Amino acid sequence: MPRHDTKSGSTASLNQKLATEVQEDSSEIHLDDTHLLEHPSYQEMQKKLDEAEEKAERLLRSQADMQNAQRRFERDLENAHKYGIERFVLELLPMVDGLERAIEAHSDEASNTGSLLDGVNMTLKMCHASFEKFGIQQVDPDGQPFNPELHQAVSTLTDAKVKPGTVLSVLQKGYLLNNRLVRPALVVVSKTD
Repeated sequence: MPRHDTKSGSTASLNQKLATEVQEDSSEIHLDDTHLLEHPSYQEMQKKLDEAEEKAERLLRSQADMQNAQRRFERDLENAHKYGIERFVLELLPMVDGLERAIEAHSDEASNTGSLLDGVNMTLKMCHASFEKFGIQQVDPDGQPFNPELHQAVSTLTDAKVKPGTVLSVLQKGYLLNNRLVRPALVVVSKTD
């Protein structure tokens, strides 16, 4: 029996020893918990999150602005290459008109080989061939329906033989540069009574 008493005494001492260790550990844990709980408040965290979101949004807007500026620059550069000769074309058109009027004024004359009229015809054909190379198209709407995007009505006449809104005559031909109107055709349009 003495063994049993020793054993029970040793168990009690072990239980007491364990209880004191648990108390010491819990006091250490309690001190560590207070140290770990020191962090920013919810409002501070929300404020920092909002600031980060604003910075990200500003960055995205800045990137979008840069992409848009680059696209505009590329489009402007393309248009400059495509329509850069527009002013030059506008300066040449009166000369072409003069050649066409000269041919029209002398159209009833007989064409002799080597005549001045043949030279004017050849010069005009060379001008038209050069225009085609550079994307310049002539707008000659004689007998076609009036198109306000390509034609400018100078006058209207009553003509029962044609439908109203039809181009009766062309006073000055129009021109397109790469399908963009450079000069509208000046026309006379039919109307109803």
